[in-house]
Amino acid sequence: MASSQLNLDIFSQPGLASPRVAAAVEALASQSGIEARGAIFTRAEVVEFILDLAGYTADRPLHRMRFLEPSFGGGEFLLAAVRRLLAAWRASDAQPAVDQLSNAVSAVELHRDTFAATRDALLQLLKQEGIAPRAAATLADRWLVRDDFLLVPLEGAFDVIAGNPPYVRQELIPAPLLAEYRSRYPTLYDRADLYVPFIERSLSLLADKGNLGFICADRWMKNRYGGPLRELVASRFHLKVYVDMVDTPAFHSDVIAYPAITVISREATGTTRIAHRPPIDAAALTALAKELTAEALPENGKVRELACVAQGDEPWLLESSDQMALIRRLEQAYPTLEEAGCKVGIGVATGADKAFIGDFEALDVEPDRKLPLATTRDIQSGEVHWRGQGVINPFADEGGLVDLNAYPRLRRYLEARKEVIAARHCAQKSPAGWYRTIDRIFPALTQKPKLLIPDIKGAAHIVYEPGELYPHHNLYYVTSETWDLRALQAVLLSEVTRLFMATYSTKMRGGYLRFQAQYLRRLRIPVWRDVPEPLRAELIEAATKRDIAACNRATFRLYGLTQEEQSALGGNGE
Repeated sequence: MASSQLNLDIFSQPGLASPRVAAAVEALASQSGIEARGAIFTRAEVVEFILDLAGYTADRPLHRMRFLEPSFGGGEFLLAAVRRLLAAWRASDAQPAVDQLSNAVSAVELHRDTFAATRDALLQLLKQEGIAPRAAATLADRWLVRDDFLLVPLEGAFDVIAGNPPYVRQELIPAPLLAEYRSRYPTLYDRADLYVPFIERSLSLLADKGNLGFICADRWMKNRYGGPLRELVASRFHLKVYVDMVDTPAFHSDVIAYPAITVISREATGTTRIAHRPPIDAAALTALAKELTAEALPENGKVRELACVAQGDEPWLLESSDQMALIRRLEQAYPTLEEAGCKVGIGVATGADKAFIGDFEALDVEPDRKLPLATTRDIQSGEVHWRGQGVINPFADEGGLVDLNAYPRLRRYLEARKEVIAARHCAQKSPAGWYRTIDRIFPALTQKPKLLIPDIKGAAHIVYEPGELYPHHNLYYVTSETWDLRALQAVLLSEVTRLFMATYSTKMRGGYLRFQAQYLRRLRIPVWRDVPEPLRAELIEAATKRDIAACNRATFRLYGLTQEEQSALGGNGE
């Protein structure tokens, strides 16, 4: 999507689009569930760190600036910002609070009970800070907005926007509201979560040289759905700071997704300062903030600087400079995995595994209507040990669904489970084809030798399957008409592949990587005809023995890695 298509001036018309949208907003305002609201609260030390990074510090004239918190929740960012604002106001000529501070803060929250509780906390803080009750109530009424940040009109621009936007999956958003969001926010693309349009709208509200400081999941920085938002940032803003927060206790509750802090400014693009996994300690974070915002980086500090991180809609590559140099060389020298004659796919999703999957021998259907199934449990050891599961195949080889009248056993089997099968979304969309699996099944794939790869792993887990099983949806697979799959297995087990996955994929808590098709397709390999015979044999032997050190040695020779490049696979941190 071209950046020129991204409209940042869509909020001039106040009001909701329809009564259905209004009803959906009101339903969300009353939700009590944490998951539906996307409410994950940030630790105080991290809040102070983000405010420091965004430049909302008490040594600046905050009473003459404007601060916005788009989803204030329990008030962690709001209350911390107000404390800083009052300190800056007192250090100035301290005109009456209502006169000087009414326009200094805007904070939005949709959830009714949360809004009320945080308003009370704000009033209590203002009272403790010596603000008279009537003035405190006036300020609270002028600062706080109970509404949907993605729909409510907000006047003017803001110097600092900070917070932790809600993390809500699309399927939890009522359909009329999701449609309204999509009509307003081009970045709400594909399977993007709600924090993506929160970032888009926040960027649209930044003043010239204003800073947006958010902590949220980093998935949008690398995966497909984040492309339009990355393009927006690259075309109009400066990614100033990135702090990776994986495996740090940044929140008051555990999260699976990999969180990161970003500071994005409305100014000409430049270098990005990067830090990794800081200790959640007030003194350490204060020192790190000073380093990240210093005029010049100190030598031998904890912060490094990378140029050209945001380039169009490309994934943001934030690893060490020596690793980036290696990645870029391989990308220039070799074709992608699929350009080199390999195919990457994912196994079958049924939408109702308990109905379509069972013990292969016990599935009471015609023999050509079931296939032996490979699952993650079958490959846990690194070799295939089939546990006897099978999947029902309702598709004819020539395309379309089979006629159930021609398969009486299949008909009886499916009709006995029709209540479950027909309740699926895909069945309701096409009632005549109620018995289809979500994905088309191609039986010929069963007989193809393939490499099976689980989605989430701490290290590469690449298993050779000789052509006897059909993969389940939780497995990706690679086939090839050119490459020897055992040799390819050695490459995929190597540190080179791990570098590509760590660079392009989103990480999960615990350091786990996503070995998804979109990331596997970014891997670069030589074409098979260019691999010398002795090296072919070395790769095949290393994979067959599952000797990871030998896989690395052979793969390093395959790519012609220098000693420095081999060292880069550990990263020099520069």
